[in-house]
Amino acid sequence: MNPTHAPHSAADRLPPLLRDAHERLRGIVRRLPVQPPSFVAARLLDRLLLPRLDDAMRAGLSNRTVEVELVETGLRVRLRLGPRGFSVAPGNDPPAVRIVARGEALWRLARGEDDADRLFFERALVMEGDTEFGLVLKNTLDAIGPLWGRPLR
Repeated sequence: MNPTHAPHSAADRLPPLLRDAHERLRGIVRRLPVQPPSFVAARLLDRLLLPRLDDAMRAGLSNRTVEVELVETGLRVRLRLGPRGFSVAPGNDPPAVRIVARGEALWRLARGEDDADRLFFERALVMEGDTEFGLVLKNTLDAIGPLWGRPLR
């Protein structure tokens, strides 16, 4: 992803010395294996999302890799929906969709406090890859409502 298109984070407002240290740490985190956080995310989605997906939704999302990266930390998860639920996507499988977002933006999305369109236009969330699959993913999430708790409105 082109850094000029990545969502901005609070680190952008740090003094130069701290910003440099943050970028070095972020670079280290980005090189860590994605399997442990992806495994945790898969188990969480198996509990929160999978039971809410009907057969058509499952079919539309199945067998495609989605990668999500948190801007602040560089932490990435790579997931794939299969017949037995969510799993860690194979490392050699290019993502159909890659989402880069600030943590607070993903939290607002999961809680139903904001929708993906608004976050996209605020540049708090960037999605690249297969546009059609990205729309299927977005429409599915819109249809099922908040993943975590109730909106705080």
